[in-house]
Amino acid sequence: MRASTTRRRSLRRSSAAILSFAVAALLAACSAPTPQPTATRTPTPRPTPSSSLPAVPAIPWQPSDATTVLETDLDAPWSIVPLASGSTLISERDDGTVIERLPAGGTRKVGTVPGVEHEGEGGLLGLAVQHESAPKFLYAYETTADDNRVVRMPFDGVPGSYAIGAPEDVITGIPKASNHDGGRLAFGPDGMLYVTVGDASDSENAQDVASLSGKILRLTPDGGVPGDNPFPGSPVWSYGHRNPQGIAWDSHGTMWASEFGQNTWDELNIIKPGSNYGWPTVEGIGNDPKFTDPVFQWSTDEASPSGLAIVGDTIFMAGLGGERLWTVWSAAGAPPVTAKAFFDGTFGRIRDVVSRGTSLWILTNNTDGRGDPRDDDDKLIEVPLMPAQSFKQPG
Repeated sequence: MRASTTRRRSLRRSSAAILSFAVAALLAACSAPTPQPTATRTPTPRPTPSSSLPAVPAIPWQPSDATTVLETDLDAPWSIVPLASGSTLISERDDGTVIERLPAGGTRKVGTVPGVEHEGEGGLLGLAVQHESAPKFLYAYETTADDNRVVRMPFDGVPGSYAIGAPEDVITGIPKASNHDGGRLAFGPDGMLYVTVGDASDSENAQDVASLSGKILRLTPDGGVPGDNPFPGSPVWSYGHRNPQGIAWDSHGTMWASEFGQNTWDELNIIKPGSNYGWPTVEGIGNDPKFTDPVFQWSTDEASPSGLAIVGDTIFMAGLGGERLWTVWSAAGAPPVTAKAFFDGTFGRIRDVVSRGTSLWILTNNTDGRGDPRDDDDKLIEVPLMPAQSFKQPG
């Protein structure tokens, strides 16, 4: 296993440029603000992302057993980003390294994200690339000495020679802690950047819309606040979250998110703008009309969910503590859903999962200090998909 200490570089702090909201004082005075009508907002231009992968039929899919280990000896890896060129980027949490997996196999170091300070669950977490942007940027969610933040770096080259430039802040001032840092980044079908943020172990902040903790955020690619966000002037898209770490969209436009629970229930949620998902008042299904219930819940030893991917409207959810991959079938992008587990204990902790057409790539996470490392951990693994054999229509 490559020791992360051999790749550490001197850390330098980015200058803090704290995001201010014009309505912060008003929002802070309200315990549960009501979203403003969208008709009063300024429309936001929406670039439409494209995909280099062929369309996959919207039938129920499940993993096959014919798995292939693609790469080994990764150090506390956290996020996978496939590129249109055939290369794949992987973040390594503890030392801020970005790794390139070459199209034909093998890895090389792309660079180190400046300012990363690892503590507990913090460090270099999610990565994202908006493929059609010009110039092209690599976005990264990082823990620094002062906060969690999202930065973007110029990203140039071709397979085997990609490089990153100096970072610029997208959003700063996200509270950090040794636990519950969230960290997933993804560009939605609307071209906006979505960011999952944990409660940073201060659960009450999840209900405070003036705080960035315990939220899913929505930003323009340069860090602006879209005019049609539910709380004017604020990047908050949804709130009342404990520690969401997976987001993805299906062909119906439904946004799904996976979320760590506390001691009882982990959650799969459908995310709607301005909705309150209940934490810390509610964990799991609470049947309280003030909050939006999850569409599915698991006991915490079955899931501890992280990354999320959707293939042909079948949802795949990585499980850390549960050490399994969950497959979830929905009814046309809406509840009810049916869930089934695969690879129970086969690979250990699974941190991330991404779609590669009719296959998945999954990222194990046994070297993060909470797992039991196996030979050659951590690994990037390819999982071919097949039509579901035991599918039952939800409902």
